[in-house]
Amino acid sequence: MTSTAQVPPAEGRAPRPDHLRHVVYITAAAAMGGFLFGYDSSVINGAVQAIRSRYHIGSLPLAQVVAVALLGSAIGAAVAGRIADRIGRLYCMRISSFLFTISAVGSALPFDIYDLAIWRVIGGFAIGMASVIGPAYIAEVSPAAYRGRFGSFQQGAIVLGIAISQLVNYGILQLADGNQRGNLAGLEAWQWMLGVMVLPAVSYGVLSFTIPESPRYLISVGKEADAKKVLARVENKDVDLEERVREIELAMRREHKSSFRDLLNGRNFLPIVWVGIGLSAFQQLVGINVVFYYSATLWQSVGINPSSSFLYSFTTSIVNIVGTVIAIVLVDRVGRKPLAITGSCGMTVALALEAWAFSAKLVHGKLPTTEGTTALIAAHVFVLFFALSWGVIVWVLLGEMFPNRIRAAALGIAASAQWIANYAITASFPSLSADWSLSGTYIIYACFAALSLPFVLLFVRETKGKTLEQMG
Repeated sequence: MTSTAQVPPAEGRAPRPDHLRHVVYITAAAAMGGFLFGYDSSVINGAVQAIRSRYHIGSLPLAQVVAVALLGSAIGAAVAGRIADRIGRLYCMRISSFLFTISAVGSALPFDIYDLAIWRVIGGFAIGMASVIGPAYIAEVSPAAYRGRFGSFQQGAIVLGIAISQLVNYGILQLADGNQRGNLAGLEAWQWMLGVMVLPAVSYGVLSFTIPESPRYLISVGKEADAKKVLARVENKDVDLEERVREIELAMRREHKSSFRDLLNGRNFLPIVWVGIGLSAFQQLVGINVVFYYSATLWQSVGINPSSSFLYSFTTSIVNIVGTVIAIVLVDRVGRKPLAITGSCGMTVALALEAWAFSAKLVHGKLPTTEGTTALIAAHVFVLFFALSWGVIVWVLLGEMFPNRIRAAALGIAASAQWIANYAITASFPSLSADWSLSGTYIIYACFAALSLPFVLLFVRETKGKTLEQMG
């Protein structure tokens, strides 16, 4: 699955902040929400087959259990901003931590499949909140000259959470002798996989008590003295705190609260809004979250043993981290469009190779050696090209491409399009792969990847080096 974090453009060189270590700690603590976002999104990968076996369900209800968390995510993302503005960023983090915690416990100890689905929705709500509050808080406490680098903490935390979830799943599977339903201290292995998230969830809540409230929120509720204390700990010593508070107040007064109506030209969306929707949709329609939700199941379906399938899920997560780092390093050097174009080309080739490999007939329940090797390599290449391009670039573009007067509302619409596309892909994969074929399913993803190339070439404007005010 992909993250909702934005990676702002790099800014000019500036003096090293006096309290850089403190700001790094604050940012890392806030980014723990991003870690949980990635962890909770992908941990279900290790439990899919066991859930199917435990509750004797088919592809369609199984897909709904996996994908239903995304509905909760959409709701959580929609309300997180309002909650944070009313009660503060830290209380919002604590609510998210509590929801992650009870979701982990409930998912590990469900009474039946419907109960599990409810806990998945609650976890999804927490994911949606974390996807909004983390980047917002980090942007508000970071010194301006370092905001781009600190902003990347959220995206880095998301891909790290994905990787750690797969590593934990693999470790638990080894303890259960390779059996996802193996007994470990009275619970099945898959239950431990879902329940271990309690540890980072509680840690997130504890860390929220060790970091300061956002100075922007403090100013909004009239606590200027407290805001100055926070600013004194994150800004350089030579910064005039009184002037800094005035700047924040002025910026807040000037903000335009864009609405849905601002996005319309008659009865239709403005062209730039459609471009944002297209970017969000293509990011999901290439099938990236199939890798993070179903990869263990996919590899087992073509004859790879459970232990190896979990190991491959972990290695693709490592590749995801590497690709994300590459994107963060290159986005301001080579531009957004070149990376997006490169990613579209690479993903198309990799997905086409996967479609070819999965078209082979199984021999003794396994893919032939050549096709099996091709499928494994192509899957890793696909994740690499996605991570170094569309995984990061889409959120950079969405944060930059809209005019100021519609930015907030347009981002909301684009984010909603992403959750919807994510749900469509996640919910349809088990049925498509079972009732049609793995090869046919990957042909669909390859077609979307191919279509993303002319979309970028024809409709997406380069935003590198432009100020937000120039995007009108």
